[in-house]
Amino acid sequence: MEVLLDYIFTAQAFILVLVIVLLKSSIKFVPQNRAYVIERFGKYQSTKEAGLNFIMPIIDRVSADRSLKEQAVDVPEQSAITKDNISLHVDGVLYFRVLDPVKATYGVDDYVFAVTQLAQTTMRSELGKMELDKTFEERDQLNTNIVAAINEAASPWGIQVLRYEIKDIVPPHSVMEAMEAQMKAERVKRAQILESEGDRQAAINRAEGEKASVVLAAEADKSEQVLRAEGEAKAIVAVATAQAEALRQVGEAAATSEGQKAIQLDLATKAIEAKQAIAKESSVVLLPDGGTEAASVVAQAMTIINQLNKG
Repeated sequence: MEVLLDYIFTAQAFILVLVIVLLKSSIKFVPQNRAYVIERFGKYQSTKEAGLNFIMPIIDRVSADRSLKEQAVDVPEQSAITKDNISLHVDGVLYFRVLDPVKATYGVDDYVFAVTQLAQTTMRSELGKMELDKTFEERDQLNTNIVAAINEAASPWGIQVLRYEIKDIVPPHSVMEAMEAQMKAERVKRAQILESEGDRQAAINRAEGEKASVVLAAEADKSEQVLRAEGEAKAIVAVATAQAEALRQVGEAAATSEGQKAIQLDLATKAIEAKQAIAKESSVVLLPDGGTEAASVVAQAMTIINQLNKG
């Protein structure tokens, strides 16, 4: 009886342990951003996503554990030949993620290795379509072309390439020297152009300054001449006005008897002075034919004045 009880207890314990083991193997906790590929009898059965999942013990098993996160893979350095037959050494970084865990499991043996090799071959192909100068100038376009080509080829694997970044492009040493010489020549050229532009601008500034100086000097001279002419005109007008006023006053005075006597006296005095001057300058002295010559000169002058007054 005791033996039978021991046997029953042992069987129950074994069954309990078996149940616990089966339950543990049937419950699967899938982490976030991961997927379990389940096979039943060696054939694909389902894909378990994040959270609590159940599988059939013994007959089901986890065939693959795939990460759905974005992954970065270093693409090793490789040689490539450009369109103008220049050999380059290029390396880069590939960013991708798994879209379909089933295709990534059954479509390719090692999708990381496959996509890395595909990136290398695609990069060589794209570099062969471009010249050396374009590889440096259009690096973004080159990265875009590589991503598009890889996505087209990796679609059956359930892989999506997000971006590809070229880290280094190393040309041969001789090409590097030629590029450095070219860059040096370009810098010298730009320096000479800037210097010539500076000299040209300086010459223009000097010419404009001299022009402005000449214009200002001409305007100043013009203003001076205008002012001088205006001053001379005003002086002439003033002199003429004064002479006219003097003549008017002389005319008014000449119209009186005292004025007539003064004019006679002035004319006689000027006639005598004229005679004296002629006598000093000439060795020949002309004597008047009569004692009344001065008086006759005065009489003639008075006759002329009277006629003018009458007119």
